[in-house]
Amino acid sequence: MMPPRPPRVYLVTDPSAGRGLVAHTASALRGLPPGAVAVQLRAHDATGRELLVVARALRRVVSEAGQLLLVNDHIDVALAAGADGVHLPSAGIPPGDARGLVGKGRLVAVSSHSAADVVRARDGGADFATFGPVFDTPSKRGYGAPVGLDRLREASALGLPLVGLGGVDPSNAPTVVAAGAYGVAAIRAWLGAADPGVVVQELLEATKVRER
Repeated sequence: MMPPRPPRVYLVTDPSAGRGLVAHTASALRGLPPGAVAVQLRAHDATGRELLVVARALRRVVSEAGQLLLVNDHIDVALAAGADGVHLPSAGIPPGDARGLVGKGRLVAVSSHSAADVVRARDGGADFATFGPVFDTPSKRGYGAPVGLDRLREASALGLPLVGLGGVDPSNAPTVVAAGAYGVAAIRAWLGAADPGVVVQELLEATKVRER
């Protein structure tokens, strides 16, 4: 059994979204083509039990919308919730080991911040990787300058589908795709939107050049 295709739009959650996350996600996913979008459940400070509760709630709304759910780092939670895959930190367990746990039918994604990270993810059997931060974003300023579009362009030539992350929104998403990214990821752009469905539709529209 093959895993689903990597998403064109990758919606990353943030713990600050609070209890409204599930409803906000349902609003973001309305009316989308099946399998075009994935939601990554990320909550570093949550316990496994807390994360599982949210994962199961998200699993319902994501499945109803015909989209995908990945869980960040916690393979046990991803399996218990019936998620479509797992997202590994760049310094997490190798993607090949994760594949042995989640099976061939689920996605294995990896965070990457350099060409070397992308090569490791590719050679380890990851299905896709996020790459960034592409642009300046408050949550990543403590880790150094953004990688920029030129490094994204170089990394995109290495043969692994990359999803540009970091400061991405509908206004700059076309430049991310033009640099060779398979798709785009967003955090603040959709979580902070009054109508997240509009934002997600605009992000998806920006990726359509990859399908022409």
